[in-house]
Amino acid sequence: MEKILALLKEHDLLRVIDEELDIDLEIPHIAYVEVKKEDSKALLFTKPISKRLGKTFDMPVVMNIFGSYKAMELIFGKHPDIIANEIESLLHLKPPRDFWGKLSMLSKLFSLKSLPPKRLSSKGECQTKIFKNPNLYDLPILTTWPDDGGPFITMGQVYTETIDGQKQNLGMYRLQVYDKTRLGMHWQIHKDAAHFFHEYKKAEKKMPVSVAIGGDPLYIWCGQAPMPNGMFELLLYGLIRGENTKLVKSLTNPIYIPADVDIVIEGWVNPQEMEIEGPFGDHTGYYTLKEPYPVMDVTCITTKDKPIYQATVVGKPPLEDKYMGWGTERVFLPLLRTTTPELLDYNMPENGVFHNLILAKMNVMYPAHAKQFMHAFWGVGQMSFVKHAIFVDELAPNLTDYDALSDYILDRVCVENILISEGVCDALDHASPNACYGGKLGVDCTKEPIIKQKQIVDNHELYAKITHLAPEITGVCQYKTKTKSPIAVLSVQKTRGMKEVYDSLKPLREHLKILVFVDEAKNDILNPYMLIWRVVNNIDAKRDIFLEDEYIGIDGTRKVVADGYAREWPEDTDCDAQVIERLIQRGLIKQNKEFLKHHHV
Repeated sequence: MEKILALLKEHDLLRVIDEELDIDLEIPHIAYVEVKKEDSKALLFTKPISKRLGKTFDMPVVMNIFGSYKAMELIFGKHPDIIANEIESLLHLKPPRDFWGKLSMLSKLFSLKSLPPKRLSSKGECQTKIFKNPNLYDLPILTTWPDDGGPFITMGQVYTETIDGQKQNLGMYRLQVYDKTRLGMHWQIHKDAAHFFHEYKKAEKKMPVSVAIGGDPLYIWCGQAPMPNGMFELLLYGLIRGENTKLVKSLTNPIYIPADVDIVIEGWVNPQEMEIEGPFGDHTGYYTLKEPYPVMDVTCITTKDKPIYQATVVGKPPLEDKYMGWGTERVFLPLLRTTTPELLDYNMPENGVFHNLILAKMNVMYPAHAKQFMHAFWGVGQMSFVKHAIFVDELAPNLTDYDALSDYILDRVCVENILISEGVCDALDHASPNACYGGKLGVDCTKEPIIKQKQIVDNHELYAKITHLAPEITGVCQYKTKTKSPIAVLSVQKTRGMKEVYDSLKPLREHLKILVFVDEAKNDILNPYMLIWRVVNNIDAKRDIFLEDEYIGIDGTRKVVADGYAREWPEDTDCDAQVIERLIQRGLIKQNKEFLKHHHV
């Protein structure tokens, strides 16, 4: 950790804050605002305190360590595309034809010796200080959102193993602090750790778990990487670093952890014990609701001599996970191509919350190829959780040139090119009528542009026409009016279902192609970045997309029982206004009303 912080400081990517700041909301709110800046930096808080606990900590807190593209490259030690190329070359190894070919292959194979982690017989630097009467409240664990169920570890490297010890896993899961010695384990049903947990539950045995914090930041990045099922994530660490991970055994359970992490929390999970976990402000920008999860009983805490506590804050984009996701996207492109070889590139926009929207460029070989590709895409590992996917051909603009790309896409949107399906969803998805299962949308924009053009009128005239037919509409803003599929975003004070409103506006079809409905409350129809975030979060394709020829409706409103939605709808993750105001007065957050409004602060 110290090496990375020194490297960030050398490149002017580290800001040190020496003022006393509370671990409840103050530190997380500063980090939340900082990472939204174009020139964001990692933050080192040297004087964390807790008014709630009456404590002053001598352990600094570091946040936003992945908070820029440059920081990601420094942590990787190279551009992620270089790592992707290395992986691709290994995936395409062929038998050598001559002596020089054998030497080349030998060199590549020799480099693979760095992949497997190496278990040491000695103690690690992370075990310099040993606390056999552990107290989680001695760590500066943050409460990041006002309505969180309590403090949460947000950058915990969770190490687990199968009951026979043959497979290991490193995952990144949030961990709720219940008291001095108990942690909630939020591993979702699709995760390897959850699969391991069920082995122990079936055998009626306690499950060993060790949680590491800090050390080389690449550890936690590997923990969130979508590795194939059953493959230990530290193999990826070895590939990127070119050296074996050095592991040491935990003191009170059989789990091995990296020797150089800053903090280790050891313990056991009783499979028979569950406790309500949450709510928690999650990376979707909504609170995850309360649900029962396993509990870890902490048996020991060990640390370096001078540990640093690493944390992150998740919520409305853009945040630190934007850059972590970019690294994942680049590195894993070659692995995706092994099952979908026609894939040329893909992009997961951070305001699409990664699994809620993906853009993919493909080499089209035959009619309906894109629709076939959609099914293949939804069947690949963690890509199966993707809710909405848009496919373009090789002639499309760069997938990060959103202005040109959206023109290209909208010139090709028609009902015939849309596929609505269903399948598994991320456990954090709140829009689907059923937990972990719901609608999926695929849009084939690989074909020739459509011909029909709508008759565009200005926003003022369109608003008058619309409110005559649907008086609950409170605002109209049109986007991309020069394309074949102009978008009209309509804010609404909801009094009836949006399908009924959509039907009532059919007389205006000559002016309307894509209608997007959002609630008036908490939405700025002039802010397309956050509108995309809102809509892809709030829709289930089977329920909320209405299709007729040249007339498409999308219901991005909050759902209620009248919409056929029986689950509890979560609230937004919103900063505490009083805390933000205090931090502005102290000069720790810059007073910039437009910036703060744009990012829903």
